[in-house]
Order: sequence, then structure tokens, then C-alpha cells
Amino acid sequence: MTYRVGYFVGSLSKESINRVLANALISVAPEDLEFFEIGIADLPLYNRDLDENYPPEATALKDAIHSAHAILFVTPEYNRSIPGALKNAIDWASRPWGQNAFVNLPTAVIGASPGNLGTAVAQHSLRAVLSFLNTRQMTSPEAYVTFDQADFGPDGQLSDRTRDFLAGFVTEFRDHIERVLTVLPRH
Repeated sequence: MTYRVGYFVGSLSKESINRVLANALISVAPEDLEFFEIGIADLPLYNRDLDENYPPEATALKDAIHSAHAILFVTPEYNRSIPGALKNAIDWASRPWGQNAFVNLPTAVIGASPGNLGTAVAQHSLRAVLSFLNTRQMTSPEAYVTFDQADFGPDGQLSDRTRDFLAGFVTEFRDHIERVLTVLPRH
């Protein structure tokens, strides 16, 4: 079976190191994972006044999540938390009350930062939100990537150490998806 994995890049920047990380993960992923990015740049700010008349961008977001077998969050850390654009997307996808698109969905979290903490605090914050939304999180291995350009070459080449680490992470995520969907089928 091929598993469709929707992924969010928490940064809106086209030059995001987390986008580089997402592409690196895809390049070393098992062949039975099919990835597609779920864009968040065009979403308006969440406003519960729109719950009765969802904007098309928010409807498309929820449709993309519903079409996935699993979700991967690849996020930077902004001010010791998750980026506002990512939180906004999560709010749209989980509302209105009782229509949470994330329920029982297998998820994983990873992020890159030039700093030594490698998004650890943002991931902790995101995991708290995902717990409330009743996702089925992969809790191990954790992946706090300190981004070093020497490990991520300009043409997508990865250092051996980075390739092995990312391949191990995404293979564990694939196994997590299979375990969760065996118990809680998605479609």
C-alpha cells in the first residue's frame, strides 16, 4: 500500500531551511510514502465568525488533510513557539468545534534551526496542540535538527550522517503510520 503523507512547512519563506529539510526527508523516504505539501500562505486569519461560511482556502486545507493518510509537520521555532501561520492553519483545520480534521491522524514533528536547540521548544509547543486535537503522534525518535549547510548540499546532496539520521526518522514514521492505520483505518 502507498501512504499519502501531507506535510506542512511552518515557515512561509521560499528560502526556508525547513523546506530544505522537508525535501531532504522526501528524498530518503521509503518508496511507499507519497508526499504532498499542504500550503498555508493564503489562509486568512482564523475567525470563528466564518465557521458557518468557511472561506475556500480553509475548505481546501481541510480537504487536503482528509485526503492524507498521515501528516508531517516540518517547522521552525519562532520566539520559543510555533510560527503563527502554522498555528493559524491548525486552527482552521480543527474548527468548527466537532469538525476537527486531525482526529486519529498519524502525525510526526521535525524541525531545523541554525541554533543548537534545533526547534525543541517549538516542537514541545506543537505536540501539546496536537495532543489536544487527538492526533496519533510519533513520539520517538525525536528530531531536533541543527541546520548546517555542510550537511545539506546545494543540489540536495546530504552528508552520510544526515542522510542516515533522516532516513531512520522517516522510516520510523512510515512504520508508525502503518501501526496506527491498522488499528484506526483512515479511509
